Amino acid sequence: MVNQFQQELAEEYHPTEDEPYMSPRQLAYFRQKLLQWRAELLAESAKTREQMREEKLRETDLVDQGFSETENAFELRTRDRYRKLIKKIDAALERIDDGSYGFCEETGEEIGIRRLEARPIATMCVEAQERHERMEKLQRIIE
Repeated sequence: MVNQFQQELAEEYHPTEDEPYMSPRQLAYFRQKLLQWRAELLAESAKTREQMREEKLRETDLVDQGFSETENAFELRTRDRYRKLIKKIDAALERIDDGSYGFCEETGEEIGIRRLEARPIATMCVEAQERHERMEKLQRIIE
């Protein structure tokens, strides 16, 4: 049986600032968005692995091999970024489960619907993120 929130999400629901923050409907929306993103990343990774396997079987020329190795290194870096992103998606899904999703890990304030729409894995509100980035930049200068 399809629950009420899944049915509403299927009808092109988008959270708004007018409704209660992190309501069950919003949480279901973000869960679905995160799961879909995760599935897309996993599918892309599987596709990349298959392409790399096929290319290895076709290579005969040294120039082709060199080009393929460069291309494969790029693909592997991309896959590593996907792997890290999937970890962040999994962490966001855990936050949905434990009730902390949508709230800044530093201040406890609301992250905001628009920010979560743009970056559903966000863990900090804009102000805390900016402070964090300034501190990182200062540390790089000091080092």
